Amino acid sequence: MDINGFFQHLWDDYRTITPQAERIHALFSAYGSVRNDHVAFRTLRYGPYGISELEPRLLSLGYMRDQHYHFPEKKLDAWSYTHKDPEQPLIFLSELLLDQLPASARDPLLAAIHTGEETLPPGPEAFTAGRCWAPPPYDVYQALATESEYAAWLLAWGFRANHFTVSINHLPRFASLQDVTDFLISEGFALNSSGGIIKGSPQVLLEQASTLADIYPADFANGQRHGIPSCYYEFALRYPDASGNLYRGFVAASADKIFESTHGGR
Repeated sequence: MDINGFFQHLWDDYRTITPQAERIHALFSAYGSVRNDHVAFRTLRYGPYGISELEPRLLSLGYMRDQHYHFPEKKLDAWSYTHKDPEQPLIFLSELLLDQLPASARDPLLAAIHTGEETLPPGPEAFTAGRCWAPPPYDVYQALATESEYAAWLLAWGFRANHFTVSINHLPRFASLQDVTDFLISEGFALNSSGGIIKGSPQVLLEQASTLADIYPADFANGQRHGIPSCYYEFALRYPDASGNLYRGFVAASADKIFESTHGGR
């Protein structure tokens, strides 16, 4: 799989459970080409499901590990990745630190994961593998969400793009991220207001905003289906650093609030 096929496969999988993505992409495409700033994935530090196991699949596509981030309240570590071709999107891999969950959450999560026998594909296809275990009990999902929404999301949806991100720097017509958020609100989209609709500032070289995740039916044990938060769309505006180049990193305080785009849904 080449880099273009990789991102097309990611997009096709992402939009199947994120109906808003098609509409937003179409709205912005009316003004010009929509460029992807970055794609993010959720992982789990356990067995074959952590960053150490998944990272080589990105490196095989020409990506390089860049910056490390830590989110103590959400019990996450993360790394960003840049491609040797600067025109390619950034990638953000976050990882749930399983050993930091209380046993009341960790044990049911592990029991649910162990019900499956599927393994992740050896190549980049792993990032669209979805859930590699049997559908979990809905009550386990609900209980887990009270301790770690991140963990509950991963249990339900598995391995796929958690969000795509529109690069506002490359989006014609819109002069600011405020213009973008005002436009999205006027079109009826609900935005993540945790920490403010716009997170970050020119001073930290990055501004970000995101929709709330779609509510989409997911499969659970005993043939049950329930609508739960799926994925969301993000929007990023980058500012030049001291060398005059657009900042290519992330801001942990902002990313911490962006994670909460899957806390409610629309």
